[in-house]
Amino acid sequence: MSEPGVTFELLGGAQAAAPASELQALHAEACADDGVPFAGRFVVQRRQPGFVLAEARHGGYLVGYAFGMPLRPSTDWWRYLTTPLPDEVTAEHPGRTFALVELVVRASWRRQGIGRALHDLILQDRPEERAALTIPPAAAPAQNAFRNWGWRKVARTRGEQPGSPVSDVLVTTLPAGSQTPLVTGRDAAVWALGAPRPVYRVQGAPTPVSGVSIGCRGPQRPSIGCRGPQRPLRGRGPTRPLFSAGRMRMK
Repeated sequence: MSEPGVTFELLGGAQAAAPASELQALHAEACADDGVPFAGRFVVQRRQPGFVLAEARHGGYLVGYAFGMPLRPSTDWWRYLTTPLPDEVTAEHPGRTFALVELVVRASWRRQGIGRALHDLILQDRPEERAALTIPPAAAPAQNAFRNWGWRKVARTRGEQPGSPVSDVLVTTLPAGSQTPLVTGRDAAVWALGAPRPVYRVQGAPTPVSGVSIGCRGPQRPSIGCRGPQRPLRGRGPTRPLFSAGRMRMK
């Protein structure tokens, strides 16, 4: 069941500067820093070409967000795979892959379809061929949710530092041949979850907002993510990220 009065908005990189402090605070609740402060990392990320932020608010209060950007041809996303994949899988070119970097919902706002709505909103009408993310193998609730949302595991990756934990690399196919330009701002993408039969488009098909609640608290690829063992979430408690994807070198 969806919570009435929750609105969603897509923001570009320049617009994302305004709520940066709110995002940082929510991220700080979600997980311990991994050595690279969120604020500095986010400044770099939001300046990448094609960056987009989806946020969910209730009466102006930030209850969740997701952000990502297209991978560049020079990305190291595929460099540290535990088992190499064919070049046709890992080769990047402009317009091939959108990286879903982070998706976070406050614990007290879980199980209301907000995570799914953020997921669908940020991927709707993307011009790329596919989307990719990394997630810890032990994050069973998140793994199950993403599988239900059309994602599939293609590999495992390990950070560049010795002893770095492994993460699963998941991908999903985006709508083929979509030529719809990405429009940001409230006029383009603001919905109330309490509206009758809210529908969000994912992979080109109308999909009712799901009540799936997913959560994890654990290591990711270096520079983005949480530290500590994975565990499912139950009820209220400290905010944890739905997932937080791995680091990318932006070149």
